[in-house]
Amino acid sequence: MTIGSPGRGEFLSRKPIGSRSDVAISSDPNQPKLILASQSPRRLELLTQLGVPFQLASADIDETPRPGEPPDALVQRLAREKAMAVQRLFPRHPVLAADTVVVLDGRILGKPIDEQEALLMLRDLRGRDHLVLSAVFAATGSTGRQAAELSRSLVWMRPYSEKEIISYIASGDPMDKAGAYAIQNRDFAPVERIDGCFSGVMGFPLAHVVRALRSIGITPPGDVVTACAPYAGFCCDA
Repeated sequence: MTIGSPGRGEFLSRKPIGSRSDVAISSDPNQPKLILASQSPRRLELLTQLGVPFQLASADIDETPRPGEPPDALVQRLAREKAMAVQRLFPRHPVLAADTVVVLDGRILGKPIDEQEALLMLRDLRGRDHLVLSAVFAATGSTGRQAAELSRSLVWMRPYSEKEIISYIASGDPMDKAGAYAIQNRDFAPVERIDGCFSGVMGFPLAHVVRALRSIGITPPGDVVTACAPYAGFCCDA
């Protein structure tokens, strides 16, 4: 559906599973306590919108592409490896992980290593279309059930100016994002239109997340369209 715009090493550490004021924590001892294998504040925020009780753990894995590995295979492998890394530590818990890559002319754009790389990425993307792939992987050790989903979105960037790029980089927002941009940034507003999923371009395609969770026996209480509304006023694949 087409819509208009309104570091990498082995699993090194884990965060203790514990309550946080900004994370929904289940008080029902019989309800599976989902672990979100991510440190992304955007994924935390989007999952919270679905009303799913969850806790956090970190998954530091080697995200280097393998020789000749296509972008869609890479993003799906990384989502799975993140989930499996966390599940090895917490085998009784269901785990959810995701990964996102930006692809321009077959070239994968990761998170910029510095402001100069962010500048080059944003120049390359300006006024052009590119592909955003977001993979989701869910698993539960208690039953052995697993589910994988892949969101594909074609994104057209607007012809923003050099001055706008410099101002956006100065804000610091591009530095932790694949492709050096956030579709939801209202000040820079880099995207002209997309054919795909807004939350998928954010890095966490909510409809795909819901399908994956249901496949392993977790039914989110929240509605996907309602969860997307604060970001774009619409959702895809609901």
